[in-house]
Amino acid sequence: MDFNEGTFIYINKPYRMSSFGALAHIRYVVSKKLHVKRVKMGHAGTLDPLATGVLILCTGKATKQIESLQLHDKEYTATLQLGATTPSFDREHTVDMTYPTRHITRELILRVLADFVGEILQEPPLYSACMVAGDRAYELARKGVDHRLAAKPVRIDEIELTAFDPATMQMSIRVVCGKGTYIRSLARDIGQALGSGAFLTALCRTRVGNVRIEDCQTFDSFPQWLDDQLDE
Repeated sequence: MDFNEGTFIYINKPYRMSSFGALAHIRYVVSKKLHVKRVKMGHAGTLDPLATGVLILCTGKATKQIESLQLHDKEYTATLQLGATTPSFDREHTVDMTYPTRHITRELILRVLADFVGEILQEPPLYSACMVAGDRAYELARKGVDHRLAAKPVRIDEIELTAFDPATMQMSIRVVCGKGTYIRSLARDIGQALGSGAFLTALCRTRVGNVRIEDCQTFDSFPQWLDDQLDE
């Protein structure tokens, strides 16, 4: 394994850690093991801090492939709380509005989900890394600056309802989608289409292209995995 020539590291990103934070940790472990100051490393596709799952890290010359890796389709599992919204569309912020849910049934959910398959227009979350006149959208949102993000076309290949609990009004879905899709925005839009509200309570990226979560190392397993690779 030649980290300068370029290789790929598959990490299951921990909960409540930024993608850059995960990269920084792995880079530190690799650099220390190789007795070098700093291994060149980048990641292919940002995950929200409250999301877990597949994060592809590229080293050395492999960082040139980051853009092409970001074009790969992705698969997620997500849990939505119906009947309420938050400013960030997930649990980073507290509930700001509540909505009726008595009319929501499994049959209604299935009909609504079918409408999201294909090419759709999606407005990114205000609390996102999108650039707005040179500033990150989340920075403006945290400052209370009023702004809107233009809707953009994204592709949803599959949506499967994997669970629905009418007592708690929680539902779980599996989503296969193209580049640039925000699952938080999808949750918001599903809530609106149901005549209610929704936000994410859990999100995991289970696949990027052919890389599945089963192929990924955790922070705990990574040091031993790294030793094994260097011993080969």
